Amino acid sequence: MPRSNPHRPYTPDPDQMALRPNVSGNVINGLGEATKRRPKMVYWAPDPDDIPHGEMQRWFYTTRPDEARFRAMAEWRAGIYDVPLPKVTGPPAHNTPEAWTEALLQFVNDGSCEKIGVADMDQNWAYAGHTIPQSKVIVLGVHHDYDAISQAPDPTAALEVLHQYGRAAKAAKDITAWLRGLGHGAEPVTGPMTGALTLIPPAIACGFGELGKHGSLITPEFGSSFRLSAVLTDAPFAPTPPRTHGIDDFCANCRICEDACPPEAIAPHKQTVRGTRKWYVDFDACLPYFIENQGCAICVAVCPWSRPGVGLNLAAKLERRARR
Repeated sequence: MPRSNPHRPYTPDPDQMALRPNVSGNVINGLGEATKRRPKMVYWAPDPDDIPHGEMQRWFYTTRPDEARFRAMAEWRAGIYDVPLPKVTGPPAHNTPEAWTEALLQFVNDGSCEKIGVADMDQNWAYAGHTIPQSKVIVLGVHHDYDAISQAPDPTAALEVLHQYGRAAKAAKDITAWLRGLGHGAEPVTGPMTGALTLIPPAIACGFGELGKHGSLITPEFGSSFRLSAVLTDAPFAPTPPRTHGIDDFCANCRICEDACPPEAIAPHKQTVRGTRKWYVDFDACLPYFIENQGCAICVAVCPWSRPGVGLNLAAKLERRARR
């Protein structure tokens, strides 16, 4: 039983609960299914009418406690999304796959993003009913400001999440424009409404880190305090390999996010989801609190890996322990 915390007991808003569909989000996600299959979109649909939880997604936009700040952030992000992308120009530039991947570091060095990697596209990462024609996925990570995200579930943390989604979108569009200028087709994937592509699986495949108990990706550098975007392309990038850091074993013995979760949605053990044993967060329990707090982010903020300066030292300690 998780420890008590200042955000419990939590009772969902009855107006929101009246919008719940008849189907459980856990069923849509494949909780308990022994057979592998592609994921189905359960939330953050580009068109809410396409998903059972669409009315709850719309209700999310009515819960902003400080409308002026959220409106200003929304206008800033819209300006990023609305910037037109250039057409593909000229014949495709040629280079070695390794040189292509090395060139991506310019976007880290100039501060567009804090982390970048490449994976070969796997159609199992696409939502059911979608096909992604490109052969490569470039994954980008942008780091939260810890002082802001640590205030979760205060609206300040929600605004920080929105700000980093905007940065991630700009980085994806900048890389897309760069590739198109070199004669290679490219398409940005921006969150939280990513369309056809799920972002955590390719991020794991390209070496960002491991899935944490709270259902978010954990990297040694940033913990889970970051946001993702991506670029789809056929440019011949060399993939960056997956990495492990002892995060999975650490999560098995840590209960900090479990204890901090107001609706007690984080399970203490792995569960079978679409034929894979993995960490899984109870969607039906998490979503109402998530919606009422503009994204919550408590589990992200309290994760030991997310604290500045902790993750890399922790990964090194776990590596030394594994060698012994």
